[in-house]
Order: sequence, then C-alpha cells, then structure tokens
Amino acid sequence: MRTTVTQRGQTVIPAKLRRRYGIAEGTEIEWVDTGTGLKVIPIPADPVEALRGMGRGERLVDRLLAERCRDRASE
Repeated sequence: MRTTVTQRGQTVIPAKLRRRYGIAEGTEIEWVDTGTGLKVIPIPADPVEALRGMGRGERLVDRLLAERCRDRASE
C-alpha cells in the first residue's frame, strides 16, 4: 500500500492496516529509523495485554529448565 506525505509532513494510514493492527484515534505510533528505512510501530494502549499469549506453543518451561541446567553446569 502506498500513501503520500502532505506539505505539512502528514500521511494517512490505510483503513485496512488500521483495522488489522487496531489503530484508532489516539493510538500512539513509534517511528524507528533503521538506518536503511523506517519502521512504523503502533503502541497498544495496554502493552502487557498485547503480549499475552505470544509465548504459546514455545515450550518455555522446557527452555527455562534447560537454561538452569546449563547455569548449574557452568558454576
């Protein structure tokens, strides 16, 4: 999708992307300069709630126990 920047430096976020990422009036947007381009990241109203469930299926307990085992072995 492509938009145009106005003379005042404003642009429009396409409706399809606003719906997909839950961007509504008042949503804060983070602009990140990667050195080769820009990333636009919407900041959710409740960042903790937005992260809920992201680790599902990652077998985090197994990874934690393996990491603890490695720590004990290196002591």
